[in-house]
Amino acid sequence: MRVAIAGAGLAGLSCAKYLTDVGHTPIVLESRDVLGGLVAAWKDKDGDWYETGLHAFFGAYPNMLQLFKELDIEDRLQWKEHTLIFNQPEKPGTYSRFDVPDIPAPINVILSILRNKDMLTWEQKIRFAIGLLPAVVRGQKYVEEMDKYSLLEWLRRQGVDEKVNTDIFIAASKALTFINPDEVSATIPLTALNRFLQERYGSKIAFLDGSPTERMCQPLADYITQRGGEVRINSPLKEIVLNEDGTVKHFVIRGLNGAPDEILTADVYVSAMSVDVVKVMLPKPWQQMEFFQKLEGLEGVPVINLHLWFDRKLTDIDQLLFSRSDLLSVYADMSNTCREYANPDRSMLELVLAPAKDWIDRSEADIVAATMAELKKLFPHHFDSDKPAKLLKYHIVKTPRSVYKAIPGRQQHRPTQTTPISNFYLAGSYTMQRYLGSMEGAVLSGKLTAQAIAEAHPQTAKKVNTTPITSQPATNAATV
Repeated sequence: MRVAIAGAGLAGLSCAKYLTDVGHTPIVLESRDVLGGLVAAWKDKDGDWYETGLHAFFGAYPNMLQLFKELDIEDRLQWKEHTLIFNQPEKPGTYSRFDVPDIPAPINVILSILRNKDMLTWEQKIRFAIGLLPAVVRGQKYVEEMDKYSLLEWLRRQGVDEKVNTDIFIAASKALTFINPDEVSATIPLTALNRFLQERYGSKIAFLDGSPTERMCQPLADYITQRGGEVRINSPLKEIVLNEDGTVKHFVIRGLNGAPDEILTADVYVSAMSVDVVKVMLPKPWQQMEFFQKLEGLEGVPVINLHLWFDRKLTDIDQLLFSRSDLLSVYADMSNTCREYANPDRSMLELVLAPAKDWIDRSEADIVAATMAELKKLFPHHFDSDKPAKLLKYHIVKTPRSVYKAIPGRQQHRPTQTTPISNFYLAGSYTMQRYLGSMEGAVLSGKLTAQAIAEAHPQTAKKVNTTPITSQPATNAATV
């Protein structure tokens, strides 16, 4: 059975991969000249890569890890020491660590918090633990119900000290959702915390050993094509044409560079595009349906990703770092964390500017100047000297609409992968699945879409293997 999939991000590629596993023939259409969607990357004239985002992998990403295993590319994940590292703005150039011991969850995470002496007092730690108890004891159902509150509102209701918010949750919220705790739904960070507290290696971090496009997306595309599917770049969806009964008749692919438009017919059709694009592409008859009208409650959040190359080494830390800056979210020295980007003499910092709503329309010069001002606080020894570190070059990637903006009340707007249209499905991290707007959420959504299609066509499909691994493999843990 032919399945046309619009969008070659992780959701679309994962959906296609699992469809080939059950005997279907997917045709993946990507509007741009690069695979990956929100994990796309490009190579500049010097041969250096720059990416759409700073992509860190967690042990609590079971479907992503299972996908790497199935593609036989597990060795491309470079697992780091099991720790979370925060900058200390009150002590420029210093860090506070939450080192997680290699013992069962949740004791390992609890011990990491108790042993930290820099960020929280004992009273704050106790109040923090008591505040989290309902989420841990009552589970995901309780967590989902907390979508009516912002994280800040929930923390106050639980009596958690304000300093816990400013010290930890502002950094965590910006890293997870690119917005602050007064905006983000409490469901989002509580879901992440539940995973970290329930899985031994849930909070352990890995980086890919090269660009996501080459090292993750291309193996997916190769897997699909080797099994009879197609992956086509420069193939933008122009229109979804309907039959009289409202089902999809065919996709119209826009012709580029003077080429005529193309009609693509299939048995089943999937949108793996971002929610903002989906809303624009919906045929008029569908726009009146309650299922699709709910999508109006979802929109992408703006994100800015920066890459800065310097003439010297700024840090030797091989880990994701939480800046605790008003401007920046997380960052990493990719010359340390990524094998392909390695450089023993010079740093390449990759940083996420968030929240980005006030900066998305600003010039690159303004963004770089503001970022450099923050870096002087993070690395005072390299910038407050007679010979300050020199910025050699930079790349800035702006994404005006990234993952859906996870403000309170959005859970009810997230659609299922199955739609009221019998031959049309949705895939994307904005659809309803338990892993939020993330790489893991995108992979899981694609898998769920493939499963739904296979179940709707049992006469032509094998069963989709949806069993994920539940934690990081022990072999990975032992190598760090």
